[in-house]
Amino acid sequence: MTKTFKTKDTCATMITFDKAEDGTITNISFTGGCNGNLKALSKVLDGKKAEEINALLAGNTCGRRPTSCADQLAKAVMA
Repeated sequence: MTKTFKTKDTCATMITFDKAEDGTITNISFTGGCNGNLKALSKVLDGKKAEEINALLAGNTCGRRPTSCADQLAKAVMA
């Protein structure tokens, strides 16, 4: 199932991905943000389970912000 998540407090404004019934995440794409870094992150995480992505990325911050694109992805896959 394709899911869309509107981010908060990040340069990326939206995250889209597919989530299978078993929690496998594929086809991650970000709207906005640091294009090269987010493309790389998407490739590295493709095929991982939502829980694994959450464990790796939750709480990651960017500069002075209390969140990051990676942290927002962790929230998105668990929603």
